[in-house]
Amino acid sequence: MRTVDLLFFMGQSNMAGRGDAALAPVIAPGMGYEYRAVTDPDTLHPLEEPFGVYEPGMKTGSMVSSFVNACTAQTGVPVVGVSCAKGGSAIAKWLPGTPYYQDAVRRARKAHAFLQANGYTIRHSAMVWCQGCTDGDLHTPKDVYKADTERVLHSFMQDAGAQTCFLIQIGNQRDEPALYLPMQQAQEELAAACDDIVMVSRRFKTFAAKGLMKDRFHYLQPAYNAVGTEAGRNVAAYWNR
Repeated sequence: MRTVDLLFFMGQSNMAGRGDAALAPVIAPGMGYEYRAVTDPDTLHPLEEPFGVYEPGMKTGSMVSSFVNACTAQTGVPVVGVSCAKGGSAIAKWLPGTPYYQDAVRRARKAHAFLQANGYTIRHSAMVWCQGCTDGDLHTPKDVYKADTERVLHSFMQDAGAQTCFLIQIGNQRDEPALYLPMQQAQEELAAACDDIVMVSRRFKTFAAKGLMKDRFHYLQPAYNAVGTEAGRNVAAYWNR
């Protein structure tokens, strides 16, 4: 394993994962690794759930393992993942210069440097972004959310050496289904306008009707698995064009 794809998994709680790690798939051997920029920056760990530094009641099971399995099954290239998600984060908390943004850039640069120093070739570097529920709750105006999101994504890609943002659209608030529609529409418009922002899943908004939400904002593990699988396949298809 000397050629890898480097992915930064970013956003808020539905990227961090509020599922059940025991119900997430196991990564195919040799196909997924986690770079822990903060807690253990001198090695790669086999990627497993829960992904990222464990936080009680928070990072409990995510879409990342299913994403990596689906992606690598089509590309044959291992993924190195870096966890950069922050639960409950509004887009304003991610603007360039903020602590969340600076932390994510620092993690990304450390991952690049570690891989290059240890003889790995980085085939693709990209961010996978899922964020917006908090802005729906805060009633952030759609034009403000869209402009701020575009700024965060393009600034991060430049500062972190990522070529593409793979966008996972947020779902709906379970009890107020219209609350997040402006954020979803802003995400659609960004993906339509920007070649380097690629929508790879819209499935979260289908799960309330299927009983796959654990509360008003978060999902059960089968929902995370389904979104991860769809997004991973679509990323592989984009790379394999």
